[in-house]
Amino acid sequence: MIAVEHLSKHFNGQPVLRDVSLHVAKSECVVLLGSSGSGKSTLLRCINQLESPDVGRITVGDVTVDCSRPVEREVQRQLRLRAAMVFQHFNLFPHLDALRNVAAAPVHVRGVPRPQAEAEAMEWLRRVGLAGHAHHVPSQLSGGQQQRVAIARALAMRPDALLLDEPTSALDPALRGEVTDVLRALAEDGTTMLLVTHDLRLARDAADRAFIDRHRITHIINATKELPCRYNGTNDHTGVQPLRYMKLGVLDECEVDLRSHLDGCVAFLEAARAAAVP
Repeated sequence: MIAVEHLSKHFNGQPVLRDVSLHVAKSECVVLLGSSGSGKSTLLRCINQLESPDVGRITVGDVTVDCSRPVEREVQRQLRLRAAMVFQHFNLFPHLDALRNVAAAPVHVRGVPRPQAEAEAMEWLRRVGLAGHAHHVPSQLSGGQQQRVAIARALAMRPDALLLDEPTSALDPALRGEVTDVLRALAEDGTTMLLVTHDLRLARDAADRAFIDRHRITHIINATKELPCRYNGTNDHTGVQPLRYMKLGVLDECEVDLRSHLDGCVAFLEAARAAAVP
């Protein structure tokens, strides 16, 4: 569904992505975790052709881009139709209500008749729990509601995959749950997603695989599946595979249990939140 092969990107001579390769299968949700400035959002923007990589290949569905050559505008358009982007800061049209925000792209990009586009937009708003807010403009919606409208807008284009750039980071904790519930439901329904987040709970609950970066993209396979508490250097036990990470294209063993780590972090945050409540 999404394939990135040997992708590299520099800004002003500084490397941001180095020889990154990853594959996201159909109906899979992959979460990118890592420190700020390590290239996660840049990777999404490169896939969506909002940034031009230096070298590498990107495939989304049946469209492939060779990034070492100039990319034709129509090829970029076809790629974006297959990989819809959900941004951190919503980017809704402030003068349009939720219904028209969701219907706008199908009408103007895909050429869907407006009555059909608005009927489908209402269904997408219903799916994200906002049918009752269809005629509210963004200023009348909370941050969580605006982000859910943005997700519905992306889904209305019927893409092959969703690219989500920290969809909960601009929200306070009380509103993050609204968006997290929607993303969890989409993952359960088999929506293909590549998700950048710092939300450990979302990474634990929604992801089929989790990737961790150390300035370069590093990935852990089957991070949310049942895994041993500690890999001891052997693989004698049936059904248990050692966790692995990829760095600069070299696959090594990694003595890290991401699931236990995420569970511990979530438990710590919950305990800290409970202690702060009078």
